[in-house]
Amino acid sequence: MMPASHLSGVHAFVETAHHLSFTGAAESLGMTKSAVGKSVSRLEARLGVKLIHRSTRRLVLTQDGEAYLAAARRALEEIEAAEASLSSNHREIAGRLRIDAPAAWGRRVLLPILTEVALAQPGLRLSLSLTDRIIDPVAEQVDLVIRFGETADTADLISRKLAEQRAPLVAAPAYLARCGVPAQPEDLLRHCCVTGISREMPIGFRIARPGCAPQRLRVAPAHEIGDGSAVVEAAIAGLGIAQMPLSLVADALSDGRLVEVLPEFGTVPVGIFALWPRTRHLLARVRHVVDLLAAKGQAGAL
Repeated sequence: MMPASHLSGVHAFVETAHHLSFTGAAESLGMTKSAVGKSVSRLEARLGVKLIHRSTRRLVLTQDGEAYLAAARRALEEIEAAEASLSSNHREIAGRLRIDAPAAWGRRVLLPILTEVALAQPGLRLSLSLTDRIIDPVAEQVDLVIRFGETADTADLISRKLAEQRAPLVAAPAYLARCGVPAQPEDLLRHCCVTGISREMPIGFRIARPGCAPQRLRVAPAHEIGDGSAVVEAAIAGLGIAQMPLSLVADALSDGRLVEVLPEFGTVPVGIFALWPRTRHLLARVRHVVDLLAAKGQAGAL
């Protein structure tokens, strides 16, 4: 069995690697800076490798340090999750939760929810990245990813559907007055389209023809923008037709800055999914946030 002092050294290293600072790790662990440094040094001596390059200006993980960090972080999370599964009703939600979500939706919808969680759970620490780039949560060591669109469990990931919402086709009245109103989905091929940027799948609009399964209509976008909020603003400015989740365009539709285009074809609901790396024990903080988001989804708040 590993002595407690060895486990303490692993904790000190993981926190130091996260902050790239002995000072930051000390504050997080409630230790002195000197104690953290000595604990990491003892770990390096026991392993017989250098985990961190130290200089007067900064700390940098070595190649061995990068490899050890991934394994050490998983091991500590397994221990924490196992303990949480035994006493989940008697412990506060604590520790660092690393989340990745689409940028515009994350700012508008997710961040207020996570703010509530963090205020209610003072021991919880958030690392939130908002990006429209599709990431590999296992490779990038992210605890929880939120994605729009269909997904499924894999050997490495578990998914849970949180909600679904319409993704209408929208355009500014000024654009439609200038370029005409599409009558059929194929008309979109002759219009200026504003889309996100995707390296993972063909650019297109999801179309639902009456009596047919939803399909993706591939378009050649006039403008590609790597941020959902900016896509909406571009559509409002009259640059072209866009398709975005209703939560991002509802205000602009209600006040007339945008109007719905081809409403009989653009009613395909898009799923909102939570994904997390497959482990033997689900981290209590991941379970807590996923359950809360699912409840919000059922209430129509996503």
